[in-house]
Amino acid sequence: MHPVAYIPSPSQGVWHLGPVPLRAYAIMIILGIVAAVWLGERRWAAKGGTPGVIIDVAVWAVPFGLVGGRLYHVVTDYQRYFGEDGDPVRALEIWKGGLGIWGAVALGAVGAIIGCRRRGISVLALGDAVAPGIALAQAIGRWGNYWNQELYGRPLDTFWALKIDENHRPMLDGGPGLDPKYADVATYHPTFLYESLWCLGVAVLVIWADRRYKLTHGRAFALYVAAYTVGRGWIEALRIDDAHHVLGLRLNDWTSIVVFAGAVAYLYLARGRTGPENVGAPAAAAAPSAAVPAAAEPEATTEEPDDTTAVAAAGHAGGEPAEKPAEELAEELAEEPAAQGETPQDEVTEAAAPETEEPAAEAGEPEAAPEAASGEPEATSPEEPEPAPEAAEEDPAPEAKADEPAEPEGETATEPEPEARTETPAAETEDEAGKNEADGATAHDRVEKGEPVKDGK
Repeated sequence: MHPVAYIPSPSQGVWHLGPVPLRAYAIMIILGIVAAVWLGERRWAAKGGTPGVIIDVAVWAVPFGLVGGRLYHVVTDYQRYFGEDGDPVRALEIWKGGLGIWGAVALGAVGAIIGCRRRGISVLALGDAVAPGIALAQAIGRWGNYWNQELYGRPLDTFWALKIDENHRPMLDGGPGLDPKYADVATYHPTFLYESLWCLGVAVLVIWADRRYKLTHGRAFALYVAAYTVGRGWIEALRIDDAHHVLGLRLNDWTSIVVFAGAVAYLYLARGRTGPENVGAPAAAAAPSAAVPAAAEPEATTEEPDDTTAVAAAGHAGGEPAEKPAEELAEELAEEPAAQGETPQDEVTEAAAPETEEPAAEAGEPEAAPEAASGEPEATSPEEPEPAPEAAEEDPAPEAKADEPAEPEGETATEPEPEARTETPAAETEDEAGKNEADGATAHDRVEKGEPVKDGK
């Protein structure tokens, strides 16, 4: 049977670079691993994981997966290596093909668990990230079967049929010759192509479903497993290579059924699982963020400002750089004109009240002053103000007011506070009354001038 159109088989699958053989089967496996890591890194970064984690985990998962895939193949086809005409050494010839996907996934998961524990991340979250990448790796790796002309299906007479060379066609059981049923059949089902296209569809399905339904906590990986086993079931039924049969089905068919049931059960049980996953990034980002407030927090100080700082602050608040002595204030106020309605001594008395060296005379104990005995008023110089015992409550000395010219009525004259009228000592009241009689001034005149009237009796 020779159809007009078909898919040709490669003339060779090995190239020698000097003494080093380059096998197409190995190249396809390597390309599949690279594609899986590339896609897994992108999906892991989309989850918020740290870049480079997929590569680190792949260092553990890939060797475990290769060993597991080879063990599964050797165990399920043990008669080829440990039968009557088998050769155990051929079990090590992995370059000639023979990797079981179920063994690769099972033992590769063990390596992934080790890698995830070393990085402190969730293996379920990582499985969701790499699930479509694994399907993509399988789609590429199946082309290694094409280069080895193996794992094809039943005879097929159509344009997409795969041509198989005579030395790669089915052999007799227990003999070196070709099986007479396939001696003159050249084209077969390209099951490698079917599975490659199916795996591409599974990768697209998982990516779409993950974006649409937010599959987390291993559900994306379970969807990949369930979808792959469905395709593997009908593709396995087309193959004619040697395999163990149980109840009329190939062993890989039974494996696909069991794995499919487990994947669907997990999807159902984990349907309500939500919440954040441990991808490692939040813990790494929490350390610097927690350290920033501690570093930025100012140190608490218990030092109190000294007197110089307090004085400067008080002077700045009041508009003056510092408090001036009473003598300087008196000199400045003496230069101002008297038409402002207040005397320099009033200003000095209100602005600054220095402490008196001698205590004020108490009521009932008049102080004998030489000036009062002589009857002559005492002229007080504005440059040397007489200190008052109480600046806010006591009137200025009457001697200074006697020498001042009388201000006309209508001028702005400030009447002293009522409290100050009743607190004048008795001695000063008698002296003031005598001086007013000498000058010819009456109490009524003093009221009109705005001066206080004090009772000396």
